[in-house]
Amino acid sequence: MTFVEGMHYYVSALGIRSQTVLSKWGRKANGFMMEHQFKKNIVGSVILMTALFTASRASAQFPGMPQPKHYEWSDSSLAPDARADLVIKEMTLDEKMLLLHGQGLSFFSTGPTESNGGAGYTKAIPRLGIPAIQMADSAYGVTQGAGRGRYSTALPNDLAAASSWDPQAAFEYGALIGRELRAEGYSMSLGGGVNLTREPRNGRTFEYQGEDPLLAGTLAGNFVKGVQSQNIIGDLKHYAINDQESGRDAVNANIDKRSMRETDLRAFEIALGISDAGGVMCSYNRVNGDYACENQYLLGDILKKNFKFKGFVLSDWGGTHSAAKASHAGLDQEQPGAYFFGDDLKKSVESGEVSQDELNDHVHRVLRTIFAVGLFDHPVMTQVPDVFRGADLAQSIAEKSIVLLKNKGAVLPLKSIRTVAVIGGHADVGVLSGGGSAQVEPPGGSPVPPPHSNDPMSAFIRPLWMPSSPLKALTAKLPDAKVSYTAGDDPATAAAAAKQADVAIVFAYQWESEGSDLPTLGLAAEQNKLIETVADANPKTIVVLETGSPATMPWIDKVAAVVEAWYPGIRGAEALANILSGAVNPTGKLAVTFPKSDADLPHPTLVLPPPESKPNYAAMTDFSDFMKIAAKGLPPFQTTYNEKLEVGYKWYDAQKKPVLFPFGFGLSYTTYAYSGLKATPGDSTAVAFTVKNTGKLAGTEIAQVYASLPDSAGEPPKRLVGWVRVDLAPGESKQVSVSVSRDQLTVYDEASDSWKLVPGSYGIRVGGSSQDLPLQQAISF
Repeated sequence: MTFVEGMHYYVSALGIRSQTVLSKWGRKANGFMMEHQFKKNIVGSVILMTALFTASRASAQFPGMPQPKHYEWSDSSLAPDARADLVIKEMTLDEKMLLLHGQGLSFFSTGPTESNGGAGYTKAIPRLGIPAIQMADSAYGVTQGAGRGRYSTALPNDLAAASSWDPQAAFEYGALIGRELRAEGYSMSLGGGVNLTREPRNGRTFEYQGEDPLLAGTLAGNFVKGVQSQNIIGDLKHYAINDQESGRDAVNANIDKRSMRETDLRAFEIALGISDAGGVMCSYNRVNGDYACENQYLLGDILKKNFKFKGFVLSDWGGTHSAAKASHAGLDQEQPGAYFFGDDLKKSVESGEVSQDELNDHVHRVLRTIFAVGLFDHPVMTQVPDVFRGADLAQSIAEKSIVLLKNKGAVLPLKSIRTVAVIGGHADVGVLSGGGSAQVEPPGGSPVPPPHSNDPMSAFIRPLWMPSSPLKALTAKLPDAKVSYTAGDDPATAAAAAKQADVAIVFAYQWESEGSDLPTLGLAAEQNKLIETVADANPKTIVVLETGSPATMPWIDKVAAVVEAWYPGIRGAEALANILSGAVNPTGKLAVTFPKSDADLPHPTLVLPPPESKPNYAAMTDFSDFMKIAAKGLPPFQTTYNEKLEVGYKWYDAQKKPVLFPFGFGLSYTTYAYSGLKATPGDSTAVAFTVKNTGKLAGTEIAQVYASLPDSAGEPPKRLVGWVRVDLAPGESKQVSVSVSRDQLTVYDEASDSWKLVPGSYGIRVGGSSQDLPLQQAISF
């Protein structure tokens, strides 16, 4: 490759399309080469190597492409739809098919591959300048880095970040992931989980944004918006009603249309409206009899027609089960292989079973997305990720996400403490992280080695800790105190250490991952025993929970304080030390309800698959075997969501069940008071009120607005309709206003397939949690 060609690649990769600039660089560079001989000129050699290195990276993205070229669709002033149509006119059938399926599980490939090492990819089409779509799982950071020596920031898990109730933080969270995807050579995120916590024992609860459709949809939408701000394709998943992991490939979720539209699908609709996501991933499960990835109601009727989704639908990995049926329903791309959307779909097109218009719609959606997010105009260029920027953001979000649940006698923050006993949870070396496809590899490896297993899935699903040591962070933050550590394996030894300390901090955890659900929300029996034993020895016992879901607490009355740290990420220990020491005032509030026991859940007993609906793991030699079995399909078993609209706090309200900690709850080291509510109805209802910091420390209150609908609406007692984060100095008051859009007060009418505002009296309630709402006013429509 000549220097001129190298610089052509370089300038093109920077998004500079001017031929004048290229020609000028080329003439000067070639003249310089002839006159001064690059081999003897250090500066020239550096420029040459940079150009050739950039060219090699461009060649990797566009394999076989001899030289960047200006196409009719290169005109960025054209609309994405118009550009996509121009490409389609020039495509052969085989080229179209390349955009409709993946190329296999790239991280299990042993031979030559165009893959960047992620979960999957579609091939580039060099003749037309269409780039490969390199995909990476990235729920709380970019995954699959260890195999290629890459670093990725492990952010706090998604449910943790949801506890910040901060849309801007969600955007920054997504933007960081987008930047690191781009830096590592990827062009599509497979994050954006928005399934509601209908079943809190779901093994992927940690990947989602909580139990309320407005909160979850708003935060997931801003997450994807942040990803796409970096010219990376974002997606929302897992569409839809994928509310348990047990038997996810076989379960049939039975649910009525109204309940779907007002809960799980409402969250997706809100997220799409905010993000204009390029992709939506359909889920493994069946919904009302049909697989989600070949479900006409979900994909065609709701997502594409009602929600007006313009991007492409891709299947979850192995979630495709047919060619023509899935195509007709609205699936656009099969991942990770071509079991159905390869030769089978091509034959269906050639026979006329799938029309050219239907085929072109699939292709158009993929191409349109490539243009709409800016991937074509801003090709991916690899670089070293900004490790420090990522770590700082991870810590900032963790500090906003940690929730103070109990603080008896103001044992926190830790002040004038001489001795601290840190006990259990591997707190001497790290903090826990969530597993499965979301797993971000710990830099340097897990400080707690994962257990040995012969299970072929163990390389993919295993507990890992991030090397962020709470012991070290607390020792640094409390320089005048003696901070010791006891492993907690022996409760008697732990109790002895606790008895000698001013304060005991017990670290307890519950690991979870996709592929299975928690058997219970309770911690392991030995952890509960450890906490009780330590609390008996020292009444000033603080429990720090590292969980991805709510946890039950049989010992709650014995301990002085409880802090929910979630899976706090690469700077989790530092964030936690700041909270415990008082350097940061906690502001996090729960995005999920913590029930008193499993018996209080809508489904006290988890519905598990019968033997015939389980994959035969013993017969598998590698993960690709699992994909083949998943594609073939398993006999269905049934789960019925007869709680209907009553998801999360709506269930406990409607059933009048007391809870351990309610949705929206979180303590602070200061206190707040509410007054002066004035709600003015209209097309957008203005809800104004005053919040005052009545304590001695600066803080941020998350003020929440709920609405109770008329009895004739047939709704749960109340729903979240808005919130605002309010920063307040000690003694400061602020009047704030929350705008409640009309659609937040409507109900779905199945008979007319429309949303309706029910006439009558509406109760507007304002306060600090779903069960602490001191301000109330009735308005009428």
